[in-house]
Amino acid sequence: MFARLVAHWVYGGFLAGLLILALTPIIASEWTAALTLVFLQLPVYMVHQFEEHDDGRFAAAINAMIGKGRTVLDDAAVFAINVPGVWGVNLVSIWLAFGVGIGWGLIGVYLTLVNALAHIGQAIRLRAYNPGLATAIVLFLPVGIAGALIVGAVPGVGAGHHLAGLAVAIAIHAGIVAYVVTRRRRLA
Repeated sequence: MFARLVAHWVYGGFLAGLLILALTPIIASEWTAALTLVFLQLPVYMVHQFEEHDDGRFAAAINAMIGKGRTVLDDAAVFAINVPGVWGVNLVSIWLAFGVGIGWGLIGVYLTLVNALAHIGQAIRLRAYNPGLATAIVLFLPVGIAGALIVGAVPGVGAGHHLAGLAVAIAIHAGIVAYVVTRRRRLA
């Protein structure tokens, strides 16, 4: 059963993301705009992941481009990157924003923004669509930029929060690149 979750996580995530978005006005009715924007990073990311990973599109693109036809990114890696790596990091970011200080919510915000820039940068470099590009532009940029600006304007949120959020987001994305490059070398 776990193998099926690993192979098909994106469909449940997409539906859960839509459900969370529909419930947000009720759940967040008494939250600040800053906390609401931190919270929204998760369901927006879940919707994005459907465009990116439906029918294995992202892994297929990476395997073709970097793996040259070899599997450098398989279902298990995609699951680990996206469920604990994206959902888990957003979960921690939301809890930290709620319980410790809103500035720690910038971890989830920058995770979204760095991913958007990665999609946009790749599209510019290759002059082609990549799986996830449309939602990176339409969802990630407005929700991520609004999150960075609104959370960043809260008294007590400083450069350290922005740097920590950016550092975590870059480290996660760099870790993915390192994993794929290492797998390619092992398979060569």
